Amino acid sequence: MSTPQTPSPGSPPAAVSGLPLRQLLMSLGEPLVELQAAPAGLDVPVRDVAILDPEDPATAAPGELVLAIGARGRAALPALRAAGRARAAAVAVKLDAPGQADALREAATDAGVALLSVRRETRWEHLDSLARAVIAGPDAPETPEHNAGDLFSLAQTVSVLTGGIVSIEDTSSRVLAYSRSSDTDEVDDLRRLSILGWQGPEPYLSKLREWGIFQHLRSSDSVIAVEPHPELGLRRRLAIGIRAGAQPLGTIWVQEGARPLAPLAEQALVGAARVAAAQLVRRRRELSADVRLTRTLLTGLLEGSTGPQSLATHLGLELRRPATVLAYAAGSPGEGRSLELAMGEVTGLISVHTAARHRSALLAPIESRVYVLLPELPAGLPMTTVRSWAQEVVAAAGEHLGVRLRAAIGSTVDGLAAVPESRAQADRILDAMRRGGVDLDVAALIDVQAEVLVSEVLALLQDRQGLRDPRLSALTAYDRRHGTRLAESVLAWLDALGEVRVAADSLHIHPNTLRYRVRRAEQLTGIDLAQPQQRLLAMLQLRLPAEESGH
Repeated sequence: MSTPQTPSPGSPPAAVSGLPLRQLLMSLGEPLVELQAAPAGLDVPVRDVAILDPEDPATAAPGELVLAIGARGRAALPALRAAGRARAAAVAVKLDAPGQADALREAATDAGVALLSVRRETRWEHLDSLARAVIAGPDAPETPEHNAGDLFSLAQTVSVLTGGIVSIEDTSSRVLAYSRSSDTDEVDDLRRLSILGWQGPEPYLSKLREWGIFQHLRSSDSVIAVEPHPELGLRRRLAIGIRAGAQPLGTIWVQEGARPLAPLAEQALVGAARVAAAQLVRRRRELSADVRLTRTLLTGLLEGSTGPQSLATHLGLELRRPATVLAYAAGSPGEGRSLELAMGEVTGLISVHTAARHRSALLAPIESRVYVLLPELPAGLPMTTVRSWAQEVVAAAGEHLGVRLRAAIGSTVDGLAAVPESRAQADRILDAMRRGGVDLDVAALIDVQAEVLVSEVLALLQDRQGLRDPRLSALTAYDRRHGTRLAESVLAWLDALGEVRVAADSLHIHPNTLRYRVRRAEQLTGIDLAQPQQRLLAMLQLRLPAEESGH
């Protein structure tokens, strides 16, 4: 192994106590490295960076981040074992194939050393330079910055859910963010003056203090109502404190406009306060890094590429408590709105509703779906409870955003290690709902067992032409060429269990026409629908889209 590089003159010395691995990952981020295993947790100190050249013997030193250059895949096993013996902090490797991660994760766990996978396009010298700068460089001084973009988005989400006019303020009543309002006549004097001055006017604030509103907000997690005072230009409003434990961080206010607030406005505020707390508890850069790391670990767990220990250690979760995964997918957005914008709003809505129901809930958008992990569930929690949570989200998306949302409830598993199984089941349900035949917006496997299994058989037939009967394929091809509806008629007859009148009515044709089409289909192809096996295959294969079943 090469010795650690000597810092250039004037550069700060390497940290003596070391930087926690968690902080290093936050700074480097997903674009460069991905955590594969952290058997000793994320608080192990990283004191230096060392480069392991492929020509050098596999050695390491305590607290080092070892960059295993040139040792791709299983060739990095000696480096992992040596790093474990030397109590190094972590080993970074590049993978040639996805399957290599399993063996390396197992070796890293046995060795007790963290494993980082480096993206192929990352240059080692770039990673080396960045890691050294993060370890050696002093942190920026604390500043009172807040994540304004996220808070404005949250304020707008709360406005949509409550039907009110929202502002988010710090503990000094300075306005941090507020929702948009299309009707200025609905805005009362306190709201108007607060927005214009970016702080609540003192005469109004003194009244709120006199009524005990601020004392309640500082000491309680519950929502408080402020009754209207027309003589002061104040409309009715709800408020809740934003707190991290006993530490007050700010407040959320919802002013009632021309219409009463939504029935579930208080519940939405509870969830919003928890979401806002995560955004205010640290300054902007630290929060952004922490959220990114949490989402990376959660995504890795859902996809099965990262073990549960890293996420559990990072968030202080119990590994063996029951957990389940909810998966949400949106249909086409309303007129004039892009799918990307709609999904952004949907994600915000899901996060607020879910946080109100389950304090430890975690959310990760992956491709076109949004996944919610519910860890540490109470033992014996009824499925009906989780179903009602999902139904609330679906109803709110339709009412407030004009988006049809579908939700699938994965299996409740015994611990975080089985979370990928719950996610896979939720995906199976959503896949079946997407293919049609399921007239539900929220479903668990027990609701759609047959539909899910038939959907998966159809997917298998669609992908593997060798499993299809060529005579049935010829029938759908004949329909396409001649503009006939023989395949459709056969399927309707099969679905009606041979009841000609029922099948004819479903197609709006005469029963004799249906009889003719079924006989004609048998004559053209040679299929024998008197055979049970042929009927079963036809019922499946003819459900494929015509362009698929005809190839």
